[in-house]
Amino acid sequence: MADPHTPENAFAELLELQAAAVDTMLTAFTPPKLDTEPWAETFERLQDLWREFYTLPARGAEPPPLMLDPAEWLAAFRGVAPFAAPDAQLALWQESMALWEKVLSQYESNAEPDLPRKDRRFADPRWRNQPLYALIHQTYLLFAERIEAMAEQVEGVTGEQREQLKFATRTMLDAMSPDHFPLLNPVVLERTLETGGENLVKGMEHLVADLERGQLTHSAPEAFRVGETIATTPGKVVFETPLFQLIQYSPTTEEVLEIPLVIFPPWINRFYILDLNPKKSFVKWAVDQGITVFMVSWRSADETTADVTWDDYVRAQIAAIDHARERLGAPAVHAIGYCVAGTTLAATLATLARRGEADKVRSATFFTAQVDFSAPGDLKLFVDDAQLALIEQASKEGYLDGRYMAATFNLLRGNDLIWNYVVNNYLLGEDYPAFDLLHWNGDTTNLPAKWHQAYLRDCYRDNLLVVPDALSVNGTPIDLKLIETPAYIQAGREDHIAPPTSVFRLLEHLSGPKRFVLAGSGHIAGVVNPPVAQKYQYWTNEAACTSLEEFLEGATETKGSWWPDWLEWLNGQDGARLPAKGKRDPGRSKSDKVIEDAPGRYVRMR
Repeated sequence: MADPHTPENAFAELLELQAAAVDTMLTAFTPPKLDTEPWAETFERLQDLWREFYTLPARGAEPPPLMLDPAEWLAAFRGVAPFAAPDAQLALWQESMALWEKVLSQYESNAEPDLPRKDRRFADPRWRNQPLYALIHQTYLLFAERIEAMAEQVEGVTGEQREQLKFATRTMLDAMSPDHFPLLNPVVLERTLETGGENLVKGMEHLVADLERGQLTHSAPEAFRVGETIATTPGKVVFETPLFQLIQYSPTTEEVLEIPLVIFPPWINRFYILDLNPKKSFVKWAVDQGITVFMVSWRSADETTADVTWDDYVRAQIAAIDHARERLGAPAVHAIGYCVAGTTLAATLATLARRGEADKVRSATFFTAQVDFSAPGDLKLFVDDAQLALIEQASKEGYLDGRYMAATFNLLRGNDLIWNYVVNNYLLGEDYPAFDLLHWNGDTTNLPAKWHQAYLRDCYRDNLLVVPDALSVNGTPIDLKLIETPAYIQAGREDHIAPPTSVFRLLEHLSGPKRFVLAGSGHIAGVVNPPVAQKYQYWTNEAACTSLEEFLEGATETKGSWWPDWLEWLNGQDGARLPAKGKRDPGRSKSDKVIEDAPGRYVRMR
């Protein structure tokens, strides 16, 4: 007598159950009647688009960068064979049969089915209205759970290899989701029938356009114009070098703080994330609080910046600080560094401290910035030797195309920033939304190849910035412990680029007074959260804490934006004010020679 518990018999039993389920579904499913005439035109248009698709390589178009090789993912399992274990196979088949029985039993009555697994990708009721689609997505979710668990339990690999395997597994499973396939997605099928296939034609047009530009489109391309609908806070470019322009914004108050503010945004993106529109703009809000605000606008890299290194960015920050001080006759500046520019700001402060010039910066604020890369999150997965070699190969002209970085960041939140748009743009053929944040996200900047390689190697891979004197700037060794400048450190609780546990470690490496604030949301929304929006919350803890967990245990939660907390802290560093006259109002007098109106030329360079 055959053993009913072998994988072979379990598989046969599963097939029998599936056959019965298909009979039930076919009985309940009535195919729609189609008018074939409109479809002939649709197929003809799709054929034309396919022809155009196949001519793209000859026209020089390149597909969006692929940061994950499926072959590497499969190779990672060689020798460990988690799927080959008979016990694991048997358990999976048994779970599958139990799942099918449970799902099908939900359709024996007229009650709303209560399916065992929930996922927002399948939240539309049409995934539950028929047992066919319920079984499709519930089976996928079960297999995804079990395969991820297998990746977690793989033996014979290092901790770093395990994390890479888990990330690759999750990414591949996301790509294989049934909602990405038209014949398996009831929402797409219904839209196709309703429109006579017009959604597929429109989706193909979107796909061809994206392949031509080498980048996934998130927002309506012509919806926003820099300097007209975004980055509109009035100001003047008052200084520039081949690497950056320095913008000074026009005052809106009669008096301003004596100590000006210099903001260093990351050069991985455009500066106007902090000046999207008047309601969201941190720049405008700060100006309205009586702060003289300077903003650095970095130039997108090209062949002329091939030799730019870490030293050049530190020198650029010092040059911006010096120019702001000298222009206004101010003794010092307040400085803000966002993300990678915050990492560099720490190096700048250490350099100034070593040179006896620490008093040039009265206070330093860090937006979601890391200096200790011992636990930097999923981005660490992209800095092994193979990935660094891939990036070097892609930087042959002396710079890394910004689309590669955009693809990497999108991959970290694949369902939100890739697959959601594949379904909406390519399968449903929906119009692009007019969303300023998504427009900024797609407005990529190129990176100098030498600097980028050194940053990934020295900081992300080798974590040298926190090692005293391991790195230097123009011959000046960097020791973060020399920094006694008062610091305000902000992190985002859901930040997937600079995880809060990693940002918190900055406190361990600074010697001056420090204030840590944990904001709700992530890398962008956690920073760009104006008080008028009344969104999210932030946490503070006045006690000295040695870990983020300890901080949270005694933290006080405050609803809304953390910006007012920062303003109170900033005024506490130096509250002296003076009239907003002379060069405090850039370009107002004929004697004040400025270069051009904000937002300047560099932000428009590709």
